[in-house]
Amino acid sequence: MEFLRALKAAFQGVLTTLKTERNFKIHVTCAIIVVVLGFVMHINRYEWLWLSVSIVLVLAAELFNTALEALTDLVSPSYHELAKKVKDAAAAGVLMMAIFAIICGLIIFLPKLVL
Repeated sequence: MEFLRALKAAFQGVLTTLKTERNFKIHVTCAIIVVVLGFVMHINRYEWLWLSVSIVLVLAAELFNTALEALTDLVSPSYHELAKKVKDAAAAGVLMMAIFAIICGLIIFLPKLVL
């Protein structure tokens, strides 16, 4: 029963983030477009693996970023240089994952689009 409660809480976290965070909505929209494009272009299983890893990493990074921002706001409601450092580093983590995802997408889709 504890596992089901934890699972419900995790899904609630995803739904709440989807409802409240613009960047998460953008990442989910991009993921849907990439998945549709993958089906249209008949990518192989290894390409699906790289796209899946990329999508999950970006979404997970954005969820962690959201959690860190909320926690930072809770413990430091007024401006503090260390709070800024936490938020900037978390955002940078998302940026790194997004760059990785874009590179994977280009490697997979660009040859198919150019030919």
